Amino acid sequence: MDVNAETETGTEAARRRPGGRSARVRAAVHGAATALVAERGADQVTLPAVAQRAGVNSSTLYRRWGTVGALLADVAESRDGEDALPLVGDLRADLENRALRTLEELSRPGGIAFFRAEVASDVDERHAGMRECLRRVSERFVPVLDAERERGASPPSLEQVLDRIVAPLYFRVVFSIPGTDEAYVRGLVAELLG
Repeated sequence: MDVNAETETGTEAARRRPGGRSARVRAAVHGAATALVAERGADQVTLPAVAQRAGVNSSTLYRRWGTVGALLADVAESRDGEDALPLVGDLRADLENRALRTLEELSRPGGIAFFRAEVASDVDERHAGMRECLRRVSERFVPVLDAERERGASPPSLEQVLDRIVAPLYFRVVFSIPGTDEAYVRGLVAELLG
C-alpha cells in the first residue's frame, strides 16, 4: 500500500479513480448539490441536505469535502468538461461558441454560486482556486487559437481573449448587468477580431 495514499484527500482520490463506487457517489453528490443550489440558492445548501438528496451518509461528504464551499468548487471544476464543443474551423465561430458556452455556464441556475465557491479563499487561502478557474477557462480557448495558428494565421493572444471576451462576461454576469446575451457575446468577438 502506498503511504501517500493515506494522506490523499477524498477529492483527489475521486478525481484519480474514474469509476466504481467512488465515482457513483461523487456523481450522485454533484447532482444533488447542483439541484439544491438551483432550487434553494447556494447560501441555503448544507452538507446534510446534499447527503440526503444523494442518498449517502453525511459523514461521506464531511470526509471528502469538509465544507459546502469545497463541494461546490469541486462541482464547478468537474462541470467544465461537460459538453465539450468541437472546433468548426472558423476563428470567429469557434470563439463565439466557446464564449457562448462560458456565458451559458455562468448563467445557468447556480452558475455564479459555483464560480464563487471555486474562487473563495476558504477553499484555498493561497488562491489556487482562482488560478485553477483561470486555467480551466483559458484551456477552453487555447485549442481555438492553436488551430488558427496551425492554419497559418495570426490569432489574437490568449491574454487578449481573456481580457476582451472572458473578463467582460464574468463581470456582467456577476453583477447582473442586463443585455448580457448571445448578441453581446458576438459583439465582443467581433470587436476583438476587428
